[in-house]
Amino acid sequence: MAEPAAGSTTHREQPETLRLLAVHAHPDDESSKGAATMARYVREGVDVLVVTCTGGERGDILNPAMDTPEVLANMSEYRKKEMEAAREILGIRQEWLGYVDSGYLENYTTADVDKLPAGCFAREPVEEAAGRLVRQIREQRPHVVITYDENGGYPHADHIMTHLISVAAFDAAADPERYPDAGEPWQPLKLYYHVGWHKTKLLAEHEAMLAAGLESGYTELLEKWDDKWEEMTRVTTRVPCADYFGIRRQALIAHATQIDPNGRWFSIPIELQQKAWPTEDYQLARSLVDTELPEDDLFAGILVS
Repeated sequence: MAEPAAGSTTHREQPETLRLLAVHAHPDDESSKGAATMARYVREGVDVLVVTCTGGERGDILNPAMDTPEVLANMSEYRKKEMEAAREILGIRQEWLGYVDSGYLENYTTADVDKLPAGCFAREPVEEAAGRLVRQIREQRPHVVITYDENGGYPHADHIMTHLISVAAFDAAADPERYPDAGEPWQPLKLYYHVGWHKTKLLAEHEAMLAAGLESGYTELLEKWDDKWEEMTRVTTRVPCADYFGIRRQALIAHATQIDPNGRWFSIPIELQQKAWPTEDYQLARSLVDTELPEDDLFAGILVS
C-alpha cells in the first residue's frame, strides 16, 4: 500500500510541535496497539516517541516460518532488528527502557510476581522503573501519554508493569522533588489507555467478512467472549486512521518472529477493516485540560503556543 499523503486526515494547526509518547512492554506491541494512530500523527507533524520497556527476549516464536534453532538462539537480536524495521515503517522515534522480558505466565496477577524469573522487568521496583520513564518524559516533554489499562490490556506481567510505571511516571514527572536527577520537570496533559480488541469492533469486522462471503477468523473468539459491562463502556476516544491501516499491517509483519502473516488477524482485507471500523480506540484515563467526550483526537483540548 502506498503511503498516504501528509494531511490526508484533518488535524489542527499548532505553532508548537505536538508530542505523543506511547509506552509499550515489548517490541511488536507498538505495531499491534495504536500503530495507525501513530502513523497518522507522525505524518501530520506530531513528534511520536515509543518507549519499549523490555527487549522481548522471552517471547515465543509465533510465526512457523521463523521457528528455527538459529532464531531461537538469537531472539534478542532478531527482535531488535524487527523493532528497527517497524520503527522506520511507522516513522516514529523509539527508545529502550532497558529491562528484560518477564515471559508469559497464564492468568497472571501481581500476586504471582515471585513465580517470574529473577531480574525480569515485572520484578523490578515500580519506583525505580518509573524513574527511568520519568527521564524519558522530561526529555521528550509529551503532551499526551498512551499506555495499557490496569489489566495490561490482557494479563501479561510486563503489560501490567508497564501500566504501573506509566501511571507513576505521569504523576511524578512534574514534581521537582521526585527524581531530581532525571531532568527538568514536565507535566503531560492527558493519559490514555489502549482499548484494542473490544467486542463491538470485533463483531463489526466479523459481520463485514460474512457479508462479503468470507470466512471470519473471529467466530470462535466471539463465541467464547465474556461480556463485561466495564469493557463495553471504556471507549471515550475514537481516532480516525483508516488511511494508515496498510502501514500498520506492514509494521506488524516486520515483527516476523511474533507475527504470522497467515494468521487470523490478517484474514480480513484492509478495505473491509477500513469500512467496518475505521478508528483506533482509547480510554481517556486522566486529563488536565478541558475536553468534551466522546473525542476523535488525542490532542483535543490541548492548546500550545
